[in-house]
Amino acid sequence: MLPQRKTLMATLQKPPGPSVVLENVSWQTYENLLADLVDSSARRLTYDRGVLEIMSPSAEHERLNRTLALLVEIIAEELSIETENLGSATFRREDLERGFEPDSCFYVRNADRIRGKRHLDLRVDPPPDLVIEIDITSSSIDKMSIYAHVGVPELWRCDGMTLQIASLEGGAYVTSSSSAVFPVLTSATLSNFLAQSRHSTRLELIKAFREWIRRQ
Repeated sequence: MLPQRKTLMATLQKPPGPSVVLENVSWQTYENLLADLVDSSARRLTYDRGVLEIMSPSAEHERLNRTLALLVEIIAEELSIETENLGSATFRREDLERGFEPDSCFYVRNADRIRGKRHLDLRVDPPPDLVIEIDITSSSIDKMSIYAHVGVPELWRCDGMTLQIASLEGGAYVTSSSSAVFPVLTSATLSNFLAQSRHSTRLELIKAFREWIRRQ
């Protein structure tokens, strides 16, 4: 094992840059880093059975992430659907030796089950109903495998240009043309509004998306 907490902290204190992947990191070291970074949002940590990825989101990464999260908030409001937006909260399962911090995540069907809870335990609490993942640069960790193992039902993956919807079936993700969480939404529709967000103001995008929902 790498008794590398000082090395890891030195890495985390460097200016944001490409992701860093370290191997042979113990679960306890991962837990210690999470405790050290509890009030920090500048880094995202993903852990998979001894492999730790430290990622610093770029401005474009966050723009896409915030845009998709905004669209979720709008459609939930328009359809009067209660949600819990947990953003990039940390989720982990020691028994599975896996942990992740999604770009964005929402509880929809299970919103009532976790509302008001200050701490979630994935051994007893449900995982997010929807996870948003921005994949502008390829991750060295198979995040889809992590999400599948903890049972995230739906995943939206954006490569910077288009969005793909994946549904968990039989322990693996399959591509779907529409969302199970918000059935009116398709991957094509979300991709179109992402493209529109590049040349529209925030208010223009909100207005256009609301009008589109009301026409459905």
